Amino acid sequence: MICAFGSAVCYGTASVLQAIAARATEPGTGSGVDPALLLRALRQWRYIAGLALDGLGFALQIVALRSLPIYAVGAALAASLAVTAVVASRLLHVRLSAIEWSAVGVVCAGLAMLGLASGAEGDRPGSSALRWAMLGVALAVLLVGAVAGRLPDKPRALVLGLGAGFGFGVVEVSVRLIDTVSFPAVLTNPALYALLLGGGAAFLLLTSALQRGSVTTATAGLVLGETIGPALVGVVWLGDSTREGMAWLAVVGFAVAVAGALALARFGEPPAEGLPAEGETAVRE
Repeated sequence: MICAFGSAVCYGTASVLQAIAARATEPGTGSGVDPALLLRALRQWRYIAGLALDGLGFALQIVALRSLPIYAVGAALAASLAVTAVVASRLLHVRLSAIEWSAVGVVCAGLAMLGLASGAEGDRPGSSALRWAMLGVALAVLLVGAVAGRLPDKPRALVLGLGAGFGFGVVEVSVRLIDTVSFPAVLTNPALYALLLGGGAAFLLLTSALQRGSVTTATAGLVLGETIGPALVGVVWLGDSTREGMAWLAVVGFAVAVAGALALARFGEPPAEGLPAEGETAVRE
């Protein structure tokens, strides 16, 4: 669980940096999927720093997924929004109300319940059909981005956020479906390509959502997409379970952690006006 918490800290801090960088990046053609957007975002040092933290977070996530049920890791990653709130309050001088600090406490309480109730990861290897299904979902994420480009701003941000969440969810499940990393066996596993495509598509859609719409809406969609679906896959198809007699506590903890994270979704939002230039610090009252 420590690795899951560490991953949440990395992702939560990265989201503040990437949201600001994405908003400062020159807009593209207006399409929901703009392949050149990532290249433009890479000119921002904040985005590069965020990617470095994402890389560290992903490494910790892999370790966590190898020892914990997907639902526990997913809830911990959703709680990265609580980390984002705390980081924003420190680095960007964003003021959190008493209710918002309470939401941070709710997230922590939910994760504590999950930690107490979580059993070992499931021992089912996952079928070939599930591996191919993950690849199909990864491809669908790209189609979602293409469709989202034709929507008005608010629904576009939600659809892009959900699509990004599904993409990251594919990554979570695919990590469990890769049973060997030896060559050339790993190259014949559809889950490897699902992981690469799903992760890449998710980053692309999330960056577009952060730039072109409400980050609050986008991050709420992200949380829903990356937690609920993968958790169900883990329980139904991969054998994830809880400690004996503690399933109720895991369900409550999962719901509480996700609800608290959704309440804090707005802390992915950079200042509405006056985005910080290089070397400046943003202040939002």
